[in-house]
Amino acid sequence: MLGSGKKAAPVKNGAGTSESKSIDPLRNLGVKDDEDIKLMLQGSSMVKVRSPHWQKRRMLKLLDDGVTVWCQSHKTFSRAKEQQSFSITEVECVREGCQSEMLRRIAGSVPEGRCLTVVFKGPRKSLDLLCQSPEEAQRWARGIRTLQERVENMTQKEKLDHWIYAYLRRADQNHDGKMSYEEVQTLLQMINIDLNEQYARSLFQKCDMSADGRLDHGEIEMFCRELLRRPELDTVFAHYSANGCILSTVDLREFLKDQGEDPSLIHAQSLILTYELNEWAQKNQLMTPNGFTMYMLSKENCVFDREHSRVYQDMSQPLSHYFISSSHNTYLTKDQLTGESSTEPYIRAMNHGCRCVELDCWDGDGGEPVIYHGHTLTSKLPFIEVIETINEYAFKVSPYPLILSFENHCSVEQQTVMAKHLRSILGDKLLTKPLDEVEPHCLPSPEALKGKILVKAKKECVVEESSSSSSDLSSSEEECSRAEGKPKSRTDSKKQGMSKMSPELSDLVVYTRSVPFKGFEQADRKPATDMSSFSESDALRHIKDSGKYFVRHNSHQLSRIYPSGQRLQSSNYNPQEMWNGGCQIVALNFQTPGEQMDLNQGRFLPNGQCGYILKPPFLCQRDTTFDPENVGGGPGHRPVLLTIRVISAQQLPKPEWDKPSSIVDPHVWVETHGVPIDNNKKKTHRIDNNGFNPRWDCTFNFTIHAPDLALVRFLVEDHDYTSRNDFLGQFTIPITSLRTGYRHVRLLKVDGSSLSPASLFIHVKITPCRSSPSKSPSKSPAKSPSKSPAKSPAKKP
Repeated sequence: MLGSGKKAAPVKNGAGTSESKSIDPLRNLGVKDDEDIKLMLQGSSMVKVRSPHWQKRRMLKLLDDGVTVWCQSHKTFSRAKEQQSFSITEVECVREGCQSEMLRRIAGSVPEGRCLTVVFKGPRKSLDLLCQSPEEAQRWARGIRTLQERVENMTQKEKLDHWIYAYLRRADQNHDGKMSYEEVQTLLQMINIDLNEQYARSLFQKCDMSADGRLDHGEIEMFCRELLRRPELDTVFAHYSANGCILSTVDLREFLKDQGEDPSLIHAQSLILTYELNEWAQKNQLMTPNGFTMYMLSKENCVFDREHSRVYQDMSQPLSHYFISSSHNTYLTKDQLTGESSTEPYIRAMNHGCRCVELDCWDGDGGEPVIYHGHTLTSKLPFIEVIETINEYAFKVSPYPLILSFENHCSVEQQTVMAKHLRSILGDKLLTKPLDEVEPHCLPSPEALKGKILVKAKKECVVEESSSSSSDLSSSEEECSRAEGKPKSRTDSKKQGMSKMSPELSDLVVYTRSVPFKGFEQADRKPATDMSSFSESDALRHIKDSGKYFVRHNSHQLSRIYPSGQRLQSSNYNPQEMWNGGCQIVALNFQTPGEQMDLNQGRFLPNGQCGYILKPPFLCQRDTTFDPENVGGGPGHRPVLLTIRVISAQQLPKPEWDKPSSIVDPHVWVETHGVPIDNNKKKTHRIDNNGFNPRWDCTFNFTIHAPDLALVRFLVEDHDYTSRNDFLGQFTIPITSLRTGYRHVRLLKVDGSSLSPASLFIHVKITPCRSSPSKSPSKSPAKSPSKSPAKSPAKKP
């Protein structure tokens, strides 16, 4: 049961005055006096552009929640209405001028300064707009960026306030600023909770201080605050409080010690000054339950180690010593047969730290090369537009080198055009010669290559002799051959591939020369600047049959792994298996969300999300004996016991397709991904009819044998009796970036964007194992007998 039997009262601040102000989203965001935001609130008439012939006027207006932009049209059906608005949190970036494919097509007929493109996260198509003046376009672009920055920096309390406001606005059906009991019932359905009728009515009456049967602003906020109470946080607070009412600095330091954090007096005092709102408590160096709740909801208590949110790893080692975030068929928005080609996937990939993008180049009309998935119905994209986009976005998120992986199917003449565009557009960013300070035939470091773009392609003028490995073929060639159901011969490859290369393009290949793989022994004699590509099946075969030798190979040379040509729907393979073998460039279809992309996002979450992760030492040594299929007792074998207690969740969403009256029945999977012996998953029981604040208190134990390679994935689903469970949210993180103690897990959407304020509340404990117990996955959830914190119940002296 939510809430308590105590009489609700207006919250008092330290000065003793009542905080009865209603939530003001614009004040929360700090943009109330921003002139650009004022313009957005007034609204602007713009032209929405879909094609040279489809251009219609729309009114764009920022709603008073400060995060929703309404695009007014005359559509009436519900799905269309949803598409008429977008949230600032859904925006990837804003591009000014004729920067999209569509606006480029009409560039000659409209003033470029009036054009604006809103690029969204995930599969939603970009919004191309024609404003009434260049100033209006600039102010909208500036305003959206301002809101993006402010939303990103909001505290969890401010996010909760925003969340409350958005639902209150929707539930207030007659828009009178007050809520009847019927409107409150609508609100409860919206926020995903099936509240006991008797309790809901009693809570309503308790908050109805004016006794007029309707809640005004202050009373509504009081009602919501009562719903948002966190009994599990109160339990933790009571456990550490010597008197059950406040935390002294001694109590707080004990809590910090158990959390594995700095338990110094100075740190405890700084937390009280930062999070305690009660002036009396602050002066006396005490923390109240409200202050403790504020602290626990802050970023300081996220499960992800904050030190890992910056570049903290050694970036001066050779490129082969890093996992590199990599995209396959980067230009595609959907499948490999009929999907649209676009520059937007390049923007999304680079904005998410991707450091290796793919370009499939073919001869185009008018002597200009194009990019598309050859021999399919995918649309064609001018090569020059992709290079211009790469030039603009290559280093906006990460300063470390970007690799352009070329699948070259062009004639010598159009290869020369490619080289010309690369040099003229990329300028000094393009690496055209070896670095002076690096030994010949050795790979430089990401630090030495900062701000540089590398070309990965074949360098020789004539294709080498035949080999037995499919890595001799390009990924596009293998995909085409498998789609046609026939093997690809070297003769065919020579016909479709290049028997000659343009010297101008070949000269641009410096440290990433594509060569066929002809066995580990021969590759070991080649320079580190040679690299090979492997299909997922070939890579898996090497890992399983010759794991130790593949790891040694990858300590010296770069390997690129690409999906099977049979994945026509752009599905993905499991990247973890490739990382276990030390493969650096594990290319995935970024346009296809799912478990595999969750793992990829989790792998590259640390180190400032720069796209480079330093491999463990046992994957970097030329004479390593690490075998990913058998880690027992060898290098990398450092077993730990990972104990995760899933306590509760907060503000889980409903699946988009659910009926308004439906309420989710959530359960949580905790999965571990790593070397084969470390792969495991366990599930909590389900909680019926509560997505608002479900409580599980389930404890799971995992023995992790190679923690330096392991990831933990938290997956929340809505249990369905008749069909597949619905995805609600997930978060994936390396075990080495986990923080111990009581932590919040900020959940992500299926496309990897924030699901704020949805979260899990968990407790994490990691202890070294002296011996390695055998793996025994549990199929049934381990439920703790008590709902008290996972700590000895004995009180401190």
